[in-house]
Amino acid sequence: MKTVREPRYRQIAYAIAEKIADGTYPIGVKLHARSTLSAQFGVSSETARKAISILNDLDIVQPVHGSGVTILSQEKAKNFLNQAEETSTIQTLHAQIDNIMTVQKTAIDNLSESLATLFEQTARVQKKSPLAPHELLLSEDCDAIGQSIGQLNFWQTTGATIVAILNHDELVLSPGPYAILEKGDTVYFVGNEATFQNVKSFFYPAG
Repeated sequence: MKTVREPRYRQIAYAIAEKIADGTYPIGVKLHARSTLSAQFGVSSETARKAISILNDLDIVQPVHGSGVTILSQEKAKNFLNQAEETSTIQTLHAQIDNIMTVQKTAIDNLSESLATLFEQTARVQKKSPLAPHELLLSEDCDAIGQSIGQLNFWQTTGATIVAILNHDELVLSPGPYAILEKGDTVYFVGNEATFQNVKSFFYPAG
């Protein structure tokens, strides 16, 4: 069964925001260089960059070339965390499912696996209904690789809504505007009858 969880870079963004919100990182203080942050959290420098990019977009921090990252706003860090708490995460859903399975194991032994299988099968159904997800694999010649959904103005341009991204064996539902598209991702989206061709032309204009 595929693992569904928050991307690592968002987890790191939350961790840094918490330190800003509780005053561990005061306003005006500079964080370590990106390479040091990546070592601190045990991730690649690219993952650390994505986390800082989220906080930068929200005006919580400001990267200063060659000299680290400056803390800008404790209040915005708190708002970011409050919004995250109000959103039901995949981890919470899995915890609820695991609890149900503990109490009623006989009846729902395979619930988690069945839910994942159902989503995969539904995502592959190509019907005219706007509620039936389409899917598109992003290859290395796609110009959108390395950009976030927000930067691409995806919905405004295609009229489609991305409902999930499959990255290797990790399925991220409702990825949001900060999700970065990577080579080999499978993008799941919904829309009207013309949506699939619109999205295909958007990612591969020459095709």
